[in-house]
Amino acid sequence: MITTPTSSRTRSRLAAAAASLAIAGAIGFGAVTTSPAPVLAEAVNVQAPQVPGFADLVEKVSPAVVSVQVKSKVQPASDEGGLPFDAPDFFQDNPQLKRFFKEFRGGPNGQRFQHRENRNREPRPVAQGSGFFISEDGYIVTNNHVVDGGTAFTVVMTDGKEFDAKLVGTDQRTDLAVLKVDAKDQKFTYVEFADDSKVRVGDWVVAVGNPFGLGGTVTSGIVSARGRDIGAGPYDDFIQIDAPVNRGNSGGPTFNQSGQVVGINTAIFSPSGGSVGIAFDIPASTAKQVVEVLMKGGSIERGWLGVEIQPVTADIAESLGLKAEKGALVSGAQDDSPAKKAGIVAGDVITQVDGKDVATTKELARLIGAYQPGKSVDVTVWRGGKAETVKVDLGKLPNGDKVASAGKPSEPSGANSLADLGLTVTKSEDGKGVVVTDVDPDSDAADRGIQPGDIITAVNAQEVAGASDISSAMKEAQKAGRKQVLVQISREDTNRFVTLPVAKG
Repeated sequence: MITTPTSSRTRSRLAAAAASLAIAGAIGFGAVTTSPAPVLAEAVNVQAPQVPGFADLVEKVSPAVVSVQVKSKVQPASDEGGLPFDAPDFFQDNPQLKRFFKEFRGGPNGQRFQHRENRNREPRPVAQGSGFFISEDGYIVTNNHVVDGGTAFTVVMTDGKEFDAKLVGTDQRTDLAVLKVDAKDQKFTYVEFADDSKVRVGDWVVAVGNPFGLGGTVTSGIVSARGRDIGAGPYDDFIQIDAPVNRGNSGGPTFNQSGQVVGINTAIFSPSGGSVGIAFDIPASTAKQVVEVLMKGGSIERGWLGVEIQPVTADIAESLGLKAEKGALVSGAQDDSPAKKAGIVAGDVITQVDGKDVATTKELARLIGAYQPGKSVDVTVWRGGKAETVKVDLGKLPNGDKVASAGKPSEPSGANSLADLGLTVTKSEDGKGVVVTDVDPDSDAADRGIQPGDIITAVNAQEVAGASDISSAMKEAQKAGRKQVLVQISREDTNRFVTLPVAKG
């Protein structure tokens, strides 16, 4: 190999230059190499998956959503006056609490405090919520609890325009209300109701409304449950959504990804008073049915069956020979009710209405309530170990609840012991049933809630006139291979059912 000698000074300069080039390459200014540069593969431009957005949807539906401001001719509280509600004495006597509640009530535009010169204006704002147009001629849907008590109504559009509205109708039981804006030569952007039967748990939804009076606000989430019963009323069938919904969102719509209304925001679950991301919507199918009637100036009339009912538990199902814990157990038919006229009696289990299955007591209430008074329906009941169909002409749901009447317990005499059941009973004064005079606290009867003074009127649908009738019903159940018997009890003018294990004898 032939080499070219270099001086030590030359070698030092070359080494320094090489070091400088190496450093330059390390910080991005390029590098020098004595070998050919490797050929790099062509870079692949990979597109990241697009996260679904709602901007196009929101732009489309927002003009149909409004803020609803409700006013009432109510005298506001003065600095020296009392609270605006009937409060306990310790509130009235505490000036700090009084001042807090007057400040908390808020001002006309949702601000926390209001100027003194605005306090005596009438009418003054008492509520603020949301709503949405469902027709181009100005019909608006909102919640009943938003407009309740109001005497004047104003709707504010997303562009800030304000219109006066009149109240067309309300339905307290479903918490729905309809307002109407009359504006000449004005056509409003409106939205349509969806077929909520197609809504699935896990679907994306968007809630649009006016929380805290801030103006149009959009939140998103998913449908997290269907058919929720939150104890709001007999027709509870809410869609649960996991999306931030707050005070002021009430009456606002929840949209599917097609821009259709799947539900109306009406309640939230909130231990603290603020949103924890769980809200409840009135289903579109319920709202559409009610709103159509209200728009025509009508009132909502619901069918009435007239029965007292209770859930079918596993023990009750077993005692009656039912295969599943479904249906509504009739504990009594009210006097002069359609059910009583049709022959429905205590101990029947209603399993279907016009061929539609009844899974729970709430479902029975919703099915019957969906019919108009006077409608003739086929009610399927489980009676005596088999299914029977009874035709019922429904009545009109009364304003108050009718209570089935029953005899008052009389003073016991001539008690008989049913030791296997933990009961001591005596004949009732009118001969209808037996009065419970004592209950063993360690017995199944005590565990099931039977108390002294209760009247046992039937066991497994067989009328009871004495202790021997109970023993006979137990023996028959034992022969039939049943583990439980169904005991009908009258207590304080109401009927209920409990199960007891078949006594072994």
